[in-house]
Amino acid sequence: MSSSIALDIPEAQATLAQQFQAVRGATAALAARLSAEDQMVQSCAEASPVKWHLAHTTWFFETFVLREFLGDYRPSHPEFLWLFNSYYKTLGKHPEKKLRASFSRPSLEVVRAYRQEVELAVLRLLEKGASEAAQARIELGMHHEQQHQELIATDIKHAFWTNPLQPAYAPAAESVDSRERCAAGRMVFEPYPGGLAPIGHAGLGFSFDNELGRHDVQLVPYQLGRRLVTCAEYLEFIDDGGYARPELWLSDGWDTIQAEQWRAPLYWQQEDDGAWQIFTLRGRAPLEVMLQTPVCHVSYYEADAYARWAGFRLPTEFEWEHAASGLPVEGNFVESGRLHPACAVAPARGEQPQQMFGDVWEWTQSAYTAYPGYRPAGGALGEYNGKFMCSQMVLRGGSAVTPQTHMRASYRNFFTPGTRWQFSGIRLAADEDRA
Repeated sequence: MSSSIALDIPEAQATLAQQFQAVRGATAALAARLSAEDQMVQSCAEASPVKWHLAHTTWFFETFVLREFLGDYRPSHPEFLWLFNSYYKTLGKHPEKKLRASFSRPSLEVVRAYRQEVELAVLRLLEKGASEAAQARIELGMHHEQQHQELIATDIKHAFWTNPLQPAYAPAAESVDSRERCAAGRMVFEPYPGGLAPIGHAGLGFSFDNELGRHDVQLVPYQLGRRLVTCAEYLEFIDDGGYARPELWLSDGWDTIQAEQWRAPLYWQQEDDGAWQIFTLRGRAPLEVMLQTPVCHVSYYEADAYARWAGFRLPTEFEWEHAASGLPVEGNFVESGRLHPACAVAPARGEQPQQMFGDVWEWTQSAYTAYPGYRPAGGALGEYNGKFMCSQMVLRGGSAVTPQTHMRASYRNFFTPGTRWQFSGIRLAADEDRA
């Protein structure tokens, strides 16, 4: 649904209704560039078809809002209640993730009609005067959908890259943006004092449950790079044999790059003449024109190996949050339209780090675990975050395809260390006396 629906909604809930419609409209806009055939593709284990994203985000509102808070709601497609369930075991069975590309039915037209039907029902709930609990659930659903907006971009990028034609999602830019043309400047490190630092969501505004509870962490004085690691810097690592030096790699990382034959970040391809090309959502481009942009689509293993090669380390998630707290949530997000990381503006403004938000998700050396006092929500929603607190690493800051209103300093993203299809990159850290 791309247009607003005019209903007589109480003023206190009108803002939420507008935000809800804006989020739903943004999802539709991301999918609007794609054909029905495009929206059926599932090109890797981590990805899902765009059509499935459209249906699942709608399923979330139907399952956790309408079925619980709208007493007279009757689903027009009862089979969707299990068909578009992702992983909520409490709600019963669901199809295997790897089979999502086989869902030729329902058709895209039916999914779009399903979206509109559920949107209208949510707006009618607000018109009736939704309870505070219902409003909180709608807000959770909006942020859940923003997560899937980012997944639409990352998933279709991988799908188009695996296509022999390597089509572009969006037209090539008419001119090179000044941030891509600029020189990033030398790497400078900013020192931060040690001491007790408050970590976690402070309680104002929305947060996911994994950002709670707020607690103090003892930090040793540390330093952070003022900008992200660039493609040019990462290319030096490659040229120095970084992928052939086992001493730089974690054991599992070395085994992974040998098994997968990784020799460069995902979407980098070396031509017969030795020149590198990089695939973006706007199609292929010479790496030469992207050298000053942040390197992205690297795994935790690659980020860690690069940091070792450079003589530094990755930050902890607590160091990152300590440095980011109080900074404005500004940067290169999906709203910029770039759809790719952009060069830092050199020199750095004042002594604040750059690119803390947007551009790339920044790997930290922190394992994804619960904060002190963490309690998952009751019922099926308790499966949202807590069940994944094993064998995952934390990333911070958002990316060039993250919605800006979805991000905050306490936000914790998490992926397995071998993940590369996300827009993930590197910020270096060091102890007080190292940089």
